[in-house]
Amino acid sequence: MTDTILSSATKEVVIGWGRPFVMIGEKINPTGRKLLAEEMKAGNYSRVEKDALEQVAAGAQMLDVNAGIPLADEPAMLAHAIQLVQSITDVPLSIDSSIIAALEAGLAVYKGKPLVNSVTGEEEVLERVLPLIAKYGAAVVAISNDETGISVDPNVRFEVAMRIVNRAADYGIPASDVVVDPLVMPIGAMATAGLQVFALVRRLHEELHVNTTCGASNVSFGLPNRHVISGTFLAMAMSHGMTSAITNPMHSDVKQAVMAGNVLCSTDPNCASWIQVNRDPGNVQEGEASGRRGGRRARVGAGDGSAAV
Repeated sequence: MTDTILSSATKEVVIGWGRPFVMIGEKINPTGRKLLAEEMKAGNYSRVEKDALEQVAAGAQMLDVNAGIPLADEPAMLAHAIQLVQSITDVPLSIDSSIIAALEAGLAVYKGKPLVNSVTGEEEVLERVLPLIAKYGAAVVAISNDETGISVDPNVRFEVAMRIVNRAADYGIPASDVVVDPLVMPIGAMATAGLQVFALVRRLHEELHVNTTCGASNVSFGLPNRHVISGTFLAMAMSHGMTSAITNPMHSDVKQAVMAGNVLCSTDPNCASWIQVNRDPGNVQEGEASGRRGGRRARVGAGDGSAAV
């Protein structure tokens, strides 16, 4: 079993096979959110604070923090956002940037062990990001594309992931601190996108022994009622070994699907979390009575060889 251990100053979260799925809240990201981008650029972080608190309240075990705004001082903004979020929540964070200076600024102020989002298989990127991961003792998201782009062949994406894991080892970064993103394509544009990811995630788990994550909303891009697609995708991906995702826990379809996935993957002992969230206190006695009646029917069916109804 491979465990990726992440922490804030006071709380530890473990991503791993056989453990509850980790939802990484995606909302603190100005990409595609014009109002949030304008506010952050103007020094107003009230929406960042609101998004952080609401996502944690909805069940996010970690938060992704991104400050990628064109023509803005991303290193300073990212460091400030990280400090703010850490001052009001205790969950570990994913530091999200493609700018090396911003990653270092975020790592320098972070309290605990973060997840860095991300590194690709491009040699230049590996040589710039991996030393930072080693220096600060962080974990890193490995995105399985390289100089050739994103391959439609999942075998190529597996080879890229393996190369990143091996290069990370050259810097003393263990495989347990590399969380691979197999790259989820929009299912509306590529009909086999889901099947490809499921097969790739299983290989990553069984052959590389690494944990996995993804940007879950990518799979449903452009489709109506997309949160049902995203949630169902995550539940299915969990059954193949996916252990975390950057997603929106405030969408009930996504949250319920992940919780159901934990039940079906046996990572919600005694279905305790599911029952706590979904039980209607007014129907407890009725439900228990139905369960007893159902149990008697099942025993009769099992005893005489007939199917229970």
